[in-house]
Amino acid sequence: MSSATQVPLLTALQAAEPARQPAWRRQLRGAAWQWLAEHGFPTAKDEAWKYTRVAPILAVPFQPAAAQPNRRLSAARLAQLVGDYGGPRLVFVNGHFAAPLSARAGLPVGVRLSNLAALPDAERAVLEPLLARVLQVAPHAFGALNAALGEDGAVLQIPAHCTLERPIHLVFLVDSDAAPLAVHPRALIQLGAGSRASLVESHVASGAGIYLSNALSQVVLEAGAELEHYSLQDASRSAFHLARLDVRQARDSRFSAHLTACGGAIGRHEVRIALEGPGARVALDGLYLPGGEQHLDNQTCIEHLAPYCTSRERYKGVIGGRGHGVFDGRIIVRPGALKTDASQTIKNLLLSATAQANAQPRLEIFADDVKCAHGAAVGQLDQQAIFYLRSRGLTEPAARALLTHAFVSEMLEAIRLAPLRSRVERLVAVQLRSLEVAP
Repeated sequence: MSSATQVPLLTALQAAEPARQPAWRRQLRGAAWQWLAEHGFPTAKDEAWKYTRVAPILAVPFQPAAAQPNRRLSAARLAQLVGDYGGPRLVFVNGHFAAPLSARAGLPVGVRLSNLAALPDAERAVLEPLLARVLQVAPHAFGALNAALGEDGAVLQIPAHCTLERPIHLVFLVDSDAAPLAVHPRALIQLGAGSRASLVESHVASGAGIYLSNALSQVVLEAGAELEHYSLQDASRSAFHLARLDVRQARDSRFSAHLTACGGAIGRHEVRIALEGPGARVALDGLYLPGGEQHLDNQTCIEHLAPYCTSRERYKGVIGGRGHGVFDGRIIVRPGALKTDASQTIKNLLLSATAQANAQPRLEIFADDVKCAHGAAVGQLDQQAIFYLRSRGLTEPAARALLTHAFVSEMLEAIRLAPLRSRVERLVAVQLRSLEVAP
C-alpha cells in the first residue's frame, strides 16, 4: 500500500469535510481516515490491484460536488439517459438526492425507499454497523474513502413476506463538464424473510467531464428472500468508476446479479458474496466491453460459509482497440460447507491485436464432499466462420459484428426485465460498433 499523505485527491476532499456531524458519523469517518492513514492506497504489489493502476486517479484534485448541479436536468433528459422501467425510482445527481426526478408512489405498506440523508440521526445510527462493514471485511482505500466522504445514498428496506411487483430503480448520475468532481454514492438494501424484489442500479453520466464515482452497494437477504439485481455502468470515457457490491445471504435466500460495464477510462467492479445460511443460492453474470484505451477490472469473491449452498458465476468480456479487460474471481469453500455446488467460467473475446485480457479464476476449498469447477478462455473470432459468412454475401465487418453479437447474446438473454434487456442490447450494440475490430 502507498502512503495516503500528500495525495492530491485526498488533499482537496479532506479540506471540504463538514465541521458539524452527528456522533455516529464522526466515529465512522474517524475510523475511515485512520484506516487510510495506516494502510494508504493500493499499488501494483497488491494482488487484487496488480492490473489496475490507481496513480491516474490519485493525481487528480477532485472537488466534492455541490448540492445543486450546474444545470437543470429535465425528466425527459433523464429518461433518455437511464430509461423507465415502470416502478419507483430514486435519483441522485452528483451524489445528492434529486427529489423532483424521483418517484416513490405505489409502494406496498411497510416498504421504505428513501435517501439516507433524510433519515433521522437515530435511524441512520442503526445502519452504522452495516456501513462500517466496508472497513472490516476485505477493506481497501476506496471503500474507506466512501465511508469517510459519502454524504447520501439510497435505502431500500422490505419487510418479511412482501413481494414488489415492479422493479425499483436507483439512478446515480454525474453531471459534470467543468472541474473534476468526486462522488461517493451508497445503496443499502435489506430484504426481510420471504420477501421478493428486483432492483436496477444505473451509474451514468451527463456531460464529458472528468469525475470519480466511488460507489458502494450493500445487500442483506434474510431467510428465503429473493433479489434480482441489475447494475449498468455507462460512465463517460474520461471518468473513473470504482464500485463495490457486498451481499450477505441467509438460509434458502436467492440472489441473482447481472452486471454490464461499458464506460469509464478506468473502471473496477468488485463483488463480494457471503453465503451464510444453508441452502443459499447465487447466480452472478457479468459483461464488460472495453475499447480504445479503456481499462475495466472485475474482482469477485463468493464465500461458501454454510452447507448445501450453490453458486454460479459467468463473465464475458469483449475487448477492442487497446482496451484491457481483467477478471479475478475467487470461490472459497470454508470448513463445514459440505455439499457445496459451485462453478465459475470466464471467456474473453479479443477484437484487435492490441487488446489485452487477464483472467484468473480461483478455487480455495477447505471442505470435503463438494462439487466445484472453474475455467477460463481467451480467443479471437473464428476465421473459418468469418469466411463462411462472407461466402454467403456478408461483408467482413458485418460478419465480425454478427459473430461478436452471438458471443454476448446469452448474457443479454439472461436479463429477465424486458425493458432493461432492450436498453442494454442497444447500449451494447453501440459499444460494439465503437470497438476497433480490425485484426
